[in-house]
Amino acid sequence: MTTRVMNNYFIQILVSFIVLSSSVVVIAAEQLDDSKKNLPVFIEADLMKGYPRQEIEAIGKAKLQRGDQVISAEHMKYFPATKDTVIESKVRLERENDVLDGTNLRLNLESLIGELGQPSYYLKEGGGRGSGSLFLFEGEDHYRLKKGSYTTCPIENNDWFIRAEDLEIDQEKEIGTARHVTVAFKDVPFLYLPWMNFSFSGKRKTGFLAPVMGNTARSGAEVSLPFYWNIAPNYDATITPRAMSKRGIMFENEFRYMGETLGGQALLDILPDDLITNKTRYGVFLKHAQYLGSGWSGNVDYSLVSDRDFFRDLGTNINLTSRTNLLQQVTTSYNSSLGRNNAINFTALVQSFQTLQDPRNIITPPFKRLPQFSLTASQRDVYGLDFDFTSIWTNFFFETQRLPDGQQLKLADGLRLVLYPSVSMPLQTAFGYVKPKVSLHHTRYDLNEPVSANGDANLTRTVPLFSLDSGVVFERDTTFRKESFVQTLEPRIYYLYVPFRNQDDRIFPNFESAEMDFSFAQIFTENRFSGHDRINDANEITLALTSRLIESTTGNERLRLAVGQRIRFHERDVVLSTQQTTSNKSDFIAAISGRITPVITTDTSVQLDQSGFRTEKIRTGVSYHPEPGKIINLGYRYTRGVPGVVQSSNLLFPVPGAGLEQVDASTQWPFLKNWQGMASVNYSLKDDKLLAGLVGIEYNACCWTLRMVLNRFITATERTSTAFFVQLELNGLMRIGNNPLRVLRQGIPGYAQTSEQY
Repeated sequence: MTTRVMNNYFIQILVSFIVLSSSVVVIAAEQLDDSKKNLPVFIEADLMKGYPRQEIEAIGKAKLQRGDQVISAEHMKYFPATKDTVIESKVRLERENDVLDGTNLRLNLESLIGELGQPSYYLKEGGGRGSGSLFLFEGEDHYRLKKGSYTTCPIENNDWFIRAEDLEIDQEKEIGTARHVTVAFKDVPFLYLPWMNFSFSGKRKTGFLAPVMGNTARSGAEVSLPFYWNIAPNYDATITPRAMSKRGIMFENEFRYMGETLGGQALLDILPDDLITNKTRYGVFLKHAQYLGSGWSGNVDYSLVSDRDFFRDLGTNINLTSRTNLLQQVTTSYNSSLGRNNAINFTALVQSFQTLQDPRNIITPPFKRLPQFSLTASQRDVYGLDFDFTSIWTNFFFETQRLPDGQQLKLADGLRLVLYPSVSMPLQTAFGYVKPKVSLHHTRYDLNEPVSANGDANLTRTVPLFSLDSGVVFERDTTFRKESFVQTLEPRIYYLYVPFRNQDDRIFPNFESAEMDFSFAQIFTENRFSGHDRINDANEITLALTSRLIESTTGNERLRLAVGQRIRFHERDVVLSTQQTTSNKSDFIAAISGRITPVITTDTSVQLDQSGFRTEKIRTGVSYHPEPGKIINLGYRYTRGVPGVVQSSNLLFPVPGAGLEQVDASTQWPFLKNWQGMASVNYSLKDDKLLAGLVGIEYNACCWTLRMVLNRFITATERTSTAFFVQLELNGLMRIGNNPLRVLRQGIPGYAQTSEQY
């Protein structure tokens, strides 16, 4: 009877294997340096025989172990004189993260040259597996796999796989080179590459990326083949030829860079000789941010396109096609602290816009700022007082606009200076606070010409402001559905007084001001207008009550309910439109947000006009989200329009009073096995038309996902764009086709990519 024997001496050999966590097997031999020679190798077998310095033979359940590496076979030989290892039977090489099986292993442990027949491998992390006809060890950190394959599908399932006639691995550089590569799906080859170079470590590597295919109504069928150029560790480029059946070949170029004190991105998209317009079309986009030292920083944000229809014709999602004003801005800033509880900021900028006009919906371009200088400073806790100061000097410029009827529009522009000091005295305890505040808003205009014939080019306006903010917080412990909560009750009173100053549109210009939406954030502000060209008059008090439900164990807010009312003691005299009406009975607002149940969330607010007992605004949304991949969203938005015609200095033409009534519905929900549907609708009840919508289906198999999405949206008043997306995702390898994930996340709030769960 054979007795199992443990060898009592160490053999100075080292055999290791590494499995690529990408698409192939990598086998390498490592040089025997001094540190590695000191690692012991254990050989275990049913029977061991031979000559210690010439030949060692292990027979029967032979196992060689060194560190976390284990080589197992029924029969193995080692020749100390030549340092050759020979295994003529089946062999398995195991490491912590991977497993390699094969036959007929021959390996020289000094030169690290050898071969393994009929190799197959499995990645413990990621689940990748594959096989080949021959595995060649070609020296330290170099090896080659002949007729190799790779897939992430489970054993006995080859829904997809890639196959390469020759795969060379450079472990030192962590790159792979494949020749004659074929990608097959359901045993049908659909992609062939004569040569492929890739990084198997996840590091950036120069080479071609997966092709992108799609179809849009305005560009037709299209195919893109991105080429990634890893120029250096801190900057790279992507060059993407995009072939469109209706437009021609467009080149999309992206350059990214990053340093210790700077970073940015530059894009240049160019379409030579558009097949429809017969013109060269282009887009230039640049973003740059840099810290200059000593508190100084700089930013550049610049966008320019060749024509107004660039995004509508060549864009594939509503975020691009809805862009109207393209920012062109250079900024430099200084931030510093001049002492304890003190901060100062200086900003200089040059700002312009490219306005993409639609003839059916003419808008007024924003004023250019050539340039603008602003200085803000704050000092806290000076004998209990807080001081703030803001000053802004701007040169506003309006470029003459040509109207559709051939006439020209020129608005008054010129210089504006804003000085805005304030002082407040915050008085705070653990349960409440009182904060009186006094401000002075001074504005001076030096215009190139008066706003109207009866106006003046040199104008000044000084407005004092006084506010008193106060609040108290009450808390109690409570339970709901066997959960512990802290419930708060937070009454708040805010008083504001601002005397009236004449700011008629026929006298004072309006470079930037607009009325902000009535909301809980807005009702506690000193000015209901944005910008500095309009300062509201006010003698009003705001009453609000908020109650929050906070989880005792985590401190997370579960639910918030709030009501508020602003009571005006006189009618407002400062308005932006001539048709705007006011009342001393302020609007009432109520809101609820948070999780009603663990799977139902809501964010709803309602604004009521008490003077006419009318609903002014409704914003409501409810989501049912029981688990990832299952969600239903419902929303409703309503804004009552002002009857008649609105006329203001910011509009080119009189337009009907604003107002909207829209419904939103979206869902992602599974049906049948592995299938799920996606849909989204944004519909205008006021205009009786679809503003945006999408419908799609997704199939999730164990190792691949197929998505098909149809997206349709309005790009302008009477223009629509339709895009069709088809994408095949081979888990752990690549996505082929036009990517609809950004469209799905935008159209379906809470959309979850479920392919990773299978």
